[in-house]
Amino acid sequence: MSSFKGSQAQKPRLSVFSKGPLEIPSPTEADWPKDDEKDFVFKDMDQELDSLPQPYRMINKLVNYLFDQSWEIIEERESLREVEKNWTVTTTYPPSAEIRLDKMPGGMAVSQDYLFIGGPKGFSIYNLHSCKKIYVLEKFKVDVISIWATDLGNDVLIVPVDEMGIVRLFYLCKDSLYLIKAINETDDTSKQSTCIKMEVSQSGDYAAFLFQGAGDVWLEVYKLPKEIWLKEVEHPQSALNQKKKPKQLQLNTPDPVVTESIETSSGPNVSSNSTQDLNISFKSDLKLSLPVFIMKIKPPKPITGTTFKSPLEVFAKVEDYFGLGSGQNHFIKDVQWEQHMEIFYASYKKHLEGEWEEEPVSMATFHFFYTNSLTTTPTDVKSSSGVACVLGLHWTGSHNFFLYSLNKTPKDKTDCENVWPCASPIVMSQVSSFSSYLALGCEDGVLILWDLAQGFLFGVLALPEGCFCQSIHFLRFFLVDQGQNVYPDYPVKFEVMCVVLCTNSSLHLVTASGTQGPTSRVLVDRPVMHMEEAIYAVAPVPALPGMVLIFSRNHTINLMDVAKTEVICAFSVLSCRQQAVPWKPLFVVSSHHPCFLLHGTHPHGRTTSTDDPKNTTDSVFCFNFEDYTLLKDISKKCTISQKALEYNQSFSQMLPVEKRCEQFLQKSFQLAKTQMKGHEQWSRLRKYSIMLQKELLKR
Repeated sequence: MSSFKGSQAQKPRLSVFSKGPLEIPSPTEADWPKDDEKDFVFKDMDQELDSLPQPYRMINKLVNYLFDQSWEIIEERESLREVEKNWTVTTTYPPSAEIRLDKMPGGMAVSQDYLFIGGPKGFSIYNLHSCKKIYVLEKFKVDVISIWATDLGNDVLIVPVDEMGIVRLFYLCKDSLYLIKAINETDDTSKQSTCIKMEVSQSGDYAAFLFQGAGDVWLEVYKLPKEIWLKEVEHPQSALNQKKKPKQLQLNTPDPVVTESIETSSGPNVSSNSTQDLNISFKSDLKLSLPVFIMKIKPPKPITGTTFKSPLEVFAKVEDYFGLGSGQNHFIKDVQWEQHMEIFYASYKKHLEGEWEEEPVSMATFHFFYTNSLTTTPTDVKSSSGVACVLGLHWTGSHNFFLYSLNKTPKDKTDCENVWPCASPIVMSQVSSFSSYLALGCEDGVLILWDLAQGFLFGVLALPEGCFCQSIHFLRFFLVDQGQNVYPDYPVKFEVMCVVLCTNSSLHLVTASGTQGPTSRVLVDRPVMHMEEAIYAVAPVPALPGMVLIFSRNHTINLMDVAKTEVICAFSVLSCRQQAVPWKPLFVVSSHHPCFLLHGTHPHGRTTSTDDPKNTTDSVFCFNFEDYTLLKDISKKCTISQKALEYNQSFSQMLPVEKRCEQFLQKSFQLAKTQMKGHEQWSRLRKYSIMLQKELLKR
């Protein structure tokens, strides 16, 4: 039975029977009769079953079908058991702390020592060390659905977006909270626009908002006067005595101080220098300076015919050459364009017949860059280091990546200063910290890597067939020292690492350097049999070198070491009720502390996982890496000095570029000295040969 295959049950089974009676052969082989093929006949063993009357024939087929299906399941389980025998049982860690919520959070954000959670008609602020609620703002008309937080030195910029798409700016300075402005709130609801995406520069100097309204989409860019805000907060009397500013939208101020504590397990002990809980108060009397509007960017217009009559007229009236040759600017006459369209429709008429699908709304992906080499900077503009100076964006279905200078005034034109064309439409883009590197994922599965700081192309990488970019995440460059991943304590250039999650749920590690082109390595293959194991999201962990969190659709969270391509440990909320598949986790990873936070639903009484959803409460679970013995040493010893690397000869090839160039120059100088000696000997040989020739001529 063990050698029987389910697929063989469908094949005809034949047996050989002798025509005559069976005889006992003699013990001597020589006396055995010779077999004749005519004396045998082939019979189908299933022939008797096929001749059965109904319904027995149908019953027999159903039984055989069920047997084949059961056998396939048995074989699959046996193969899975063989694979599980080779698996290493990973350690699973529970959460360090839990924060109970009254309602499902509308987004989470972490900045410095604070956790911001969107909620009913406002947001809450928690202390990340003690996991205690220290302030609640609930004065919006509707609930908050997403929230961002950006560091402004020692202060924090909070940007919540509510269900109506209204985006507001809040400024948190020490123990005071200020409302700066509601960017797109209007009195006329018919003219209300919706914020569908936003981005704040890492330095906190600029903010960009993508709005949608009245069938149109546009991008607005603002400059944030964070230095002026700090002065106005430190000297509130001088700010109040200034001239009256334009009327801005106000909120109904809550109570001056709202401080609440919640039931929670012992705090995550994120840092030994945990600060005490602050009593934050909302300041409604002080109006901070408003953000400065810079420019408004709309999607590229469709290609139309030009009114120019000759090429000379084109060159005479076109002011600049930006975009020429990139497919952005076309100078084609209406007649030529009509002829082109007629040929196109005639060639593809059969494919174009039928109903036309409505084109999706054009979306934009945008980033802030910190290098002046991407655009032309006016001579009278002084750009400081660490401040964003370029905005890069691409629109849905566009081949071009546009670059806009931020050194503009509202009176200046919003034309782009540079255009980077790609051979295929761009579907994904991502930048590293402070925009040192840029990755562009195209529709055809091609990945383009740029070093923006140095201004050169790392290379172009084609992902395996069937793999298309879903998300790109840059990793901080790390080394492997004595089996442990470490960050060099000096700035590393010309080295880039990123993990790419593809649409087929496969995960790839892409590396590139200044001297070698980009290479790709598979970290996780796409699931074939068990689709519930597919990866939903990936998040790098800044506190652990070379580690990424992998969130799968079957509610599993694994920590993977990309250098070894192995799972280090897993994280689980054992008391959390399993939600329906596919799982869409809401999480946030702290860039300042070794921890991450995850949203989950908690059943009352902690009974079974089949509880009624109405009898569950929402919670935010904190996982602190320093509370786990396996990760404690990694998070504390995550850097290595340059001297330690120099002593280790195995890392000589990983020295910084400056050191390698110095060694190369020293070797070249030694080679030059050797070459100089060779030149001297060669010159002497030439002089000697000339002398010999002259003497021969004299003779």
